Amino acid sequence: MVCTWLGRCKLVHKLDQIQTPIASGEVFQVPDLLALFEYKDRIVPVLIEVKSTEVRTLSFRPDYRNRLLAYAEVLRLPMLIAWKHHSIWSLFDISHMQMARKNYNISIGAALSESLLSALAGDFSYTLPRGTGLHLRLRKEELTSSTRRESEIREEWRMVVDDVYYTDRDGKQRRDLSPDIQALFFVNSLEESQEHTASHVNWHFTVDDDENKFAHMALVGLLDWYTGTGETLNWREVVKRTTPVPGVADFAETVKRALDEGVVKSIFHLKPQTLPLFLSAP
Repeated sequence: MVCTWLGRCKLVHKLDQIQTPIASGEVFQVPDLLALFEYKDRIVPVLIEVKSTEVRTLSFRPDYRNRLLAYAEVLRLPMLIAWKHHSIWSLFDISHMQMARKNYNISIGAALSESLLSALAGDFSYTLPRGTGLHLRLRKEELTSSTRRESEIREEWRMVVDDVYYTDRDGKQRRDLSPDIQALFFVNSLEESQEHTASHVNWHFTVDDDENKFAHMALVGLLDWYTGTGETLNWREVVKRTTPVPGVADFAETVKRALDEGVVKSIFHLKPQTLPLFLSAP
């Protein structure tokens, strides 16, 4: 789903893990996925083995690594590893895993520094600056109840929303943002605050830090927001959609417009420290 979301993947599908003859399992390890990416006006096919851990080092036994490489070499395709560490994905060539004492290892820092997720799949990071966010102005219509507990008074009001607006990176009130740009705010952790007057309640939901977000992380945040609190995402259903997130057909284009319209502060496209030969060759 991440590959599809980032925009440059032309095809990705699972590879069947059932293989015969049985003895082939001692030589070949079939990876999880085959993917085709569009890279500089050409299609690049790759094999991908998917891992998810919470430890900071990913480790492969030598025989396991060798079986993956044997399969990739026969097909003459790059062997990539997609590693999810907590909520962050990296995508790197298996050659970056180095022999330690017994196993081939890579740290999360090395995996991220050599990640091809941006160069190959189209990932990027972007920043919503502090103070941007959503603001509601609610007019008090009727006091429905009032109770006192010691020195505290608790009131319930029936209210009407008078105004809704967003603030951009310059602090300007914006009522003209498109729905897909508005959705960017709900991927971040927003700080809630209120101001009370005799006639109104001003309710603010603002970004409290210059938080950097990866595009691949935004997918989960947007889907959670659209799905609703307490509901579990059905990824099999999501992957069948023409557009994974309703109303956001091209996330990269949405963020670029948000930069042009004064909402997003910056966009970063990350290059790996080492560009692999299969991408550098003509």
